[in-house]
Amino acid sequence: MTSTSARRSKITPEREQEFFRAVLDELREHGYDALTMERVAARASCGKSTLYRQWQTKPRLVAAALRANRQGAVAAVDTGSLAGDLRETARNAAGTSGRDTRLTQALGHAVLCDEELQSALREALVEPELAAYDAMIERAVERGEISADHPAAEFLPAQLMGVLRIRPLLEGRYADAEYLVRFVDTALLPALGLAAPPPPDSRTAL
Repeated sequence: MTSTSARRSKITPEREQEFFRAVLDELREHGYDALTMERVAARASCGKSTLYRQWQTKPRLVAAALRANRQGAVAAVDTGSLAGDLRETARNAAGTSGRDTRLTQALGHAVLCDEELQSALREALVEPELAAYDAMIERAVERGEISADHPAAEFLPAQLMGVLRIRPLLEGRYADAEYLVRFVDTALLPALGLAAPPPPDSRTAL
């Protein structure tokens, strides 16, 4: 049987990004249910056979586009402390908060109803993010900042990802950097038994 990699044609990274941009634009404008390979192909000026050859199904194409959109957001963070890592992750998340939240909203209940989409998103997006959080916690344990069995550690991804999604519903605003860092300092760090970094001294900042 021919492998998936053998079926993939050679396209440049630049062309791949054009495909992904077309997918994300279609998602934001029309939602997941209305998105089709035909619409993406028309937007990216390619044949739909190219998309099927590369990704086989709509869920896999969507998952790949979402992963490319967020690649390395958590994994690239390593400040030397858990508090610093969480605050930097919050700042990074704020940079794409509105864009990513719109994409999540566009996927809507399809994520809950479409098992193939769920599986594709978990493999391409969720599991790498969770692995990055696990690595962040492991570094903190090795540094002696928290214990390996700290009960609050497992909830960090759910809390930080969740607050991004819920603020637009509660307040009609996306979660910006100030809001997310304040959430880290007042909710996450105390739960972990860590102190928030002191605010910069205004006298030394002059």
